[in-house]
Amino acid sequence: MKAIVLSGGKGTRLRPLTYTGAKQLVPVANKPILWYGLEAIAAAGITEIGIIISPETGEEVKAKTGDGSQFGANITYILQEHPAGLAHAVKIAQPFLGDTPFVMYLGDNLVEGTLEPLVDQFKSNTLDALTLLREVENPTAFGVAEVDAQGRILRLVEKPKVPPSNLALVGVYLFSNAIHDAIAQIQPSARGELEITDAIQKLIDLERKVEAYQLRGWWLDTGKKDDLLEANRIILDTCLQCRIFGEIDAPSQVIGRVEIGKGTKIINSTIRGPVTIGDNCHIENCFIGPYSSIASDVTLIDADLEHSVILQGAQVLNIHQRIVDSVIGQRAFLKEAQKRPKALRFMIGDDCQIELSS
Repeated sequence: MKAIVLSGGKGTRLRPLTYTGAKQLVPVANKPILWYGLEAIAAAGITEIGIIISPETGEEVKAKTGDGSQFGANITYILQEHPAGLAHAVKIAQPFLGDTPFVMYLGDNLVEGTLEPLVDQFKSNTLDALTLLREVENPTAFGVAEVDAQGRILRLVEKPKVPPSNLALVGVYLFSNAIHDAIAQIQPSARGELEITDAIQKLIDLERKVEAYQLRGWWLDTGKKDDLLEANRIILDTCLQCRIFGEIDAPSQVIGRVEIGKGTKIINSTIRGPVTIGDNCHIENCFIGPYSSIASDVTLIDADLEHSVILQGAQVLNIHQRIVDSVIGQRAFLKEAQKRPKALRFMIGDDCQIELSS
């Protein structure tokens, strides 16, 4: 079995961060979102992985992720010249996939649990497609499946006004080589894309074996700021280990599950976990509250923050109000000239410089 991971798209819902970088490389708990999927695929014993990249961000994805050796896998990069749909991504990946069954994983999704149960069901039932589903409160916003009592998918509907169920399609699929013939028989949708839901529906119409696997744990699409912060919170809650490699001076306090990287200095500050801090950071006269992720090479002086994500190389200086629910981009520079009376919330892209004054 092989895998393809989709890492293209424009990431419009995460702008301004994604004006200068791939949305799949935005970190959650100081690890690119894309890497969580790669780790899950490799842990399931699938080591031949194709990553679908775009012209705009492909080189960044390649430089950051490499040849796959860090995941115990071999990565092949496949260029999708323009975003023409998920089924189109499968179509251009066919030379890489050949006749091998494969996993398709959307690179901006985070899914609780492992892929092994899905792979086992797919193989043991000799399926042509297996889709991961999860109950959602707002099924009109998703592709939705109607499923019979045996777990077979009867039909798929994209963002229905009257949903046949509350079971949304999660961005993880398993296919046999039959999907290639199905894609060859569908037409672009009204938005001009080859939809994977149409291809799966074609398999159903052709009476191929299509089943569902219902996810009981969490599923997060990290396409918006609040979703990204929620993903960061959940990963810190469930996966963070207490590991301290940096220097902490005597007046400082570190409370709860906190990870501090090599070369980082904590001076006269309080860190209240769960918090992860990268390498070579300088944190002085700060309060870092729960559910914060601070990447490497960050400088924080006279600042309070919680439930926020600070990307690599950012500087936050002399902010005397607490920063909450914020995402601050790489190398951003944020400084307050005078005290302000309210809490602050930010969504700041890479390389910004912001000075607050009254």
